[in-house]
Amino acid sequence: MTLHWLEQGETEFPPLGAALKEPNGLLAAGGDLSPELLASAYRRGIFPWYQAGQPVLWWSPDPRMVLFPSAIRISSSMSKLLRKQLYKITIDSCFTRVIKACSGIGKQREETWITQQMIDAYSQLHDLGIAHSVEVWEKDQLVGGLYGVAIGQVFFGESMFSAVKNTSKLALIFLCRQLHAWDFKLIDCQVASPHLISMGAEEISRSDFVLTLNKLVNQQPSNQSWEATLTMRQLATNEY
Repeated sequence: MTLHWLEQGETEFPPLGAALKEPNGLLAAGGDLSPELLASAYRRGIFPWYQAGQPVLWWSPDPRMVLFPSAIRISSSMSKLLRKQLYKITIDSCFTRVIKACSGIGKQREETWITQQMIDAYSQLHDLGIAHSVEVWEKDQLVGGLYGVAIGQVFFGESMFSAVKNTSKLALIFLCRQLHAWDFKLIDCQVASPHLISMGAEEISRSDFVLTLNKLVNQQPSNQSWEATLTMRQLATNEY
């Protein structure tokens, strides 16, 4: 099967059924990371993932890993950590720092899929109010976080990091509780990982994912802004 090539400025993707089975979900290559194309891709259940030196590669794997915000699973050890209230959690306070931390910049990592092109593109989405970050702070040090894209009642998770053990899990728990309070219905986790499965994520078929997505991306959540409203105390006691 020939892989579809997106010309510069093209906004039409091939049908998701044209995605390769191996590698799972590879749908197209080329194009750019303009806000318009990225938003169009996410609405259709497509996301970019590629290494430096490659063209932009677009994916829609089958099955799809998702997490329903109300179904987040909190282990006893994480419950204890929440009760200690050692950290402060914020939203959108330093998006670029979070995405750079997720990329491993500054850690002499040889390869990262979060290239400078990706950092610039998602920072632009953040400036437009489409991409968001969650930050975990130990005093004034950024020690964990995650980022992703919000469209309608769906949050499309992209990446997370932990500089201190379990801080990315704290960020995800906080995100789920906050999204649930804002009437978000779904977090797209893209592909399976033991870490996500342990926290309640599950795999569904691409067809079921797209059916759900088509409904939710056109529904508005209840939040008017992305200012954090939940505290660590509320997370620890389920007061939300």
